[in-house]
Amino acid sequence: MGFPRLVQMALDLWDAPSPVTLHAPNDAPFVPGALLSEVVPVGQWQHPRANRRIRLDHCDIAYEFQRGKRRTVGLTITPDGLSVRAPRWTPVSEVEALLRRKSDWVMDKLRESGQRAQALAQSRVQWVEGGAFDYLGRRVHLRIDPTQAAPCHLDDSECDAPCLRLGLPQTASEAQIRDTVQAWLMRQAVQVFEARLSHFAPLLGVRWTRLRLSSAGKRWGSASADGTIRLNWRLLHQRLDMVDYVVVHELSHLRHMDHSPQFWDVVASVLPDHVERRRALNEATPRSA
Repeated sequence: MGFPRLVQMALDLWDAPSPVTLHAPNDAPFVPGALLSEVVPVGQWQHPRANRRIRLDHCDIAYEFQRGKRRTVGLTITPDGLSVRAPRWTPVSEVEALLRRKSDWVMDKLRESGQRAQALAQSRVQWVEGGAFDYLGRRVHLRIDPTQAAPCHLDDSECDAPCLRLGLPQTASEAQIRDTVQAWLMRQAVQVFEARLSHFAPLLGVRWTRLRLSSAGKRWGSASADGTIRLNWRLLHQRLDMVDYVVVHELSHLRHMDHSPQFWDVVASVLPDHVERRRALNEATPRSA
C-alpha cells in the first residue's frame, strides 16, 4: 500500500509579511541572482529543538521532527524554524523527499519568518523619553512632561510629529512609562473599536452586544453568535482602514458564521475594496508595544 502524499503546510505567524530586502549579517545588500549560501550562512536555520538535519537550496536546515497520531505530514514554520510532524508509519526517506519537493516553499517561509522576527526586534518600543510606537498608522513619540495633570495626552499640534505627553516625573522608570502608555492604549482601543463597531453594525444590519479586547498572538479578531466581538488591541498600531476591515469582517460573521461566498458578499456590501485592505493587513508587520 502506498503512503499518502498529502501535506499540510502552515505559517504560525500573525500573517505572511510582505517581501523586504534581505541583508547578510555584515549588512551587505541582497544581490538578485546570488546563491542563498552567499547571503544566509550555512547552518543559520537551526530550530532550538532540532533533532534532524537536511540540506535544501545550499543551506543546512536543522529541524524539529516528531511523530504522532496523524494521517499526513505537516510542515510548520515559526520564528523558531522548521517543524515537521509525520504519521508513525511514514519512513524518514518519504519525509525528506517531501521536504526536497517543497524546498522552495520551506526556504521562502524561513526567510519571511526571519525577516519578520528581525523587523519585530527592531520595532520594540524603547520606554524612554523619545521612544516611539505606531498609533493608527502614525509614528507617535514619547515625551515626559511632569507639569501635565493628565497621565497621557496625545499632542497633535505638529501633525508630522505627534507625541504622547506623559504626566510622569523625569525619573520615571521604563516600567512606569510602559505601564502608563499601555493603559492609555487599552482605553483608546475601547473608544476606537466601539465607535467603529457602532458605525458599521447598522450598515450591515447586525447588532453587537459586547466588545472584549484580545491580546491573541495569531488573530486580529473573532465573533460569537451571541454578538460578542473580540478585537486585538494591537490593531491600534495599524491604519484605521485596516481596523475597519477587521471590524467589518467580524461583524459580518454575525450574519454568516463561515467564510462562504455569502459572507464575503456581506463584507463587500460596505467595503468593496476589502480584498485590498485584507492584503494590506496581511502584509503589515505588527509593531509591538
